[in-house]
Amino acid sequence: MAGIKVIADSACDLPDNLVEDLGIGIVPLDVRLGEWGPEEMKRVGPGEFWRRCAMTGAVAETSSPSPGTFAESFAHAADEGCPSVVCLTLSSGLSGTYQAARAGAEEVRGRVDVRVVDTRTVSVGEAMVVLETARVGAATNDLDLAEAAARAVVPNVQVFCTLDTMDNVRKGGRIGAARAFLGSLLSVKPVLEIRDGVVKGESRQRTRARSLQYLVGLVKRAGKLDALAVAHAAAVDLDPFLDMLAGVFPRENTLVNYLGPVIGTHGGPGCLGVAYLRAGAA
Repeated sequence: MAGIKVIADSACDLPDNLVEDLGIGIVPLDVRLGEWGPEEMKRVGPGEFWRRCAMTGAVAETSSPSPGTFAESFAHAADEGCPSVVCLTLSSGLSGTYQAARAGAEEVRGRVDVRVVDTRTVSVGEAMVVLETARVGAATNDLDLAEAAARAVVPNVQVFCTLDTMDNVRKGGRIGAARAFLGSLLSVKPVLEIRDGVVKGESRQRTRARSLQYLVGLVKRAGKLDALAVAHAAAVDLDPFLDMLAGVFPRENTLVNYLGPVIGTHGGPGCLGVAYLRAGAA
């Protein structure tokens, strides 16, 4: 019989090779970009997404999966012989995805045991919770332990990002507590963080270069890390940023991936995010 199935939403921005190697199920959020609807966008990788954004100037619209979509994913896991599922979602403070997953789990109650965990974070921060859950699930084949591992990691994952433009984040409507912070900015580059499951303003930096240096400083001050990840929205200065981080955490062990459409559409082109997991938290 198959073991525990780990399922996440597409906001986790996990690289395809890890999704495939670890057998992680992905439930996609709906994305619309200009004339391209959700079905078309499901076939578009993040690199192509950012190319189309640059080509058209369009800002994507996103919406949560339906409970039925989650229920189908859970039922499919059961059909594959998985007796249990741990489902990880992006923060309930930013999306209705967690509530949809909970409702989907109710639809399959009695057929497969589903535990839904709100990661309280996004993008590669969410990916860190997913990866730890998958590791513990594969090692123990114990649903309670896999769920406990996810919940233990959640408060120890930190996500920061810097924006190159504020147009998208203002239009997206998901900035919440950061609205007043951003509203007072002109040409400076803001640094935002995910705190208590929502987006909040962390600092104001005068230039892009200083904002990247500031992110590196935040990582340094975190102390010893078990994991580091970077997500980027086709940022032209990605490689220099990774070089800067290499002095803090081994570059070969740093997870790097595109910031996908779900989160990237709010951060906008050039957005660079960093997530870390403190040592001993996993």
